[in-house]
Amino acid sequence: MQTRELGTSGILVSVVGLGCNNLGRSGTRTETQEGATAVVHAALDAGVTLFDTADMYGATFGLSETLLGQALRGRRDEAVVATKFGHQQFPTPLADIGPRGGRAYIRAAVEGSLARLQTDRIDLYQLHTPDPVTPIEETLGALDELVREGKVRAIGHSNLDGDAIRAADDAATELGTARFVTAQNEYSLLARGAEADVLPAVRERGLGFLPFFPLANGLFTGKFSRAERPADSRIARQRPHIADQAPWDAIEAFEAFAAERGIGILEATFGWLLSRPELSSVIAGATKPEQVVANVRAGDGWRPTSDEVAAIDALFPAA
Repeated sequence: MQTRELGTSGILVSVVGLGCNNLGRSGTRTETQEGATAVVHAALDAGVTLFDTADMYGATFGLSETLLGQALRGRRDEAVVATKFGHQQFPTPLADIGPRGGRAYIRAAVEGSLARLQTDRIDLYQLHTPDPVTPIEETLGALDELVREGKVRAIGHSNLDGDAIRAADDAATELGTARFVTAQNEYSLLARGAEADVLPAVRERGLGFLPFFPLANGLFTGKFSRAERPADSRIARQRPHIADQAPWDAIEAFEAFAAERGIGILEATFGWLLSRPELSSVIAGATKPEQVVANVRAGDGWRPTSDEVAAIDALFPAA
């Protein structure tokens, strides 16, 4: 599989990654260790190297990390493991330690993640959401300690806007700490807001970009239509409004665009995403091995010309 660098970290990852927010999710095949291991091993066997999780993913805190760590036993060196800490809006057993971007919290959070992942290092450790009360300088200082100690190879952030991305990079330069090398924000054909300020900041500062919900919760897998939605899908079970409110005229035009080129909508979507050079990997979720294989085939396939990118952009204009 093709690889790209995580920013300027020197860490290469597959252009198709596995988003692990489904590991430990109630009502899915990956709720169990058996199901999670099947998906993780299918990804490894298909050439996927990037596995992106978070301490708050799963039905209980830490479950996704626990399942991923067990699944990677004996194969840890084949994987680039990314996890996140400090989400402001979800319960955490570390709540009494202090602010989630603070040094004490980070020191406790990383030890928990290392234990659950059954590893001695985290390849990419990401601040999950901005901490409104902790100066970014304190967060960077704590993360720099982890890098120097070898517990973390590189650091990233998620859900920061363009101004915050630049401010964090300036602070790291001034302090002489490790710099954030990646930014993770929502980005898909239906959510192109990152193009306004996040992607320009990413390009300016040399970060790698990791889109979350890149397939719009599965809407661009080719399994959905105006009238049909898989009963076992996340959209059908938890987010029916996504299909109810989808721009079906544009999606059907996109399907026709793909068919004219002899490809499916999934391959066309991966091609559009990977036409962005700053994008490091498409971290798509999966609950079945066959979904992983389909994502890998799509991501390793068709690439659009500049005119084709413009045509797709016109179908789904940025708000």
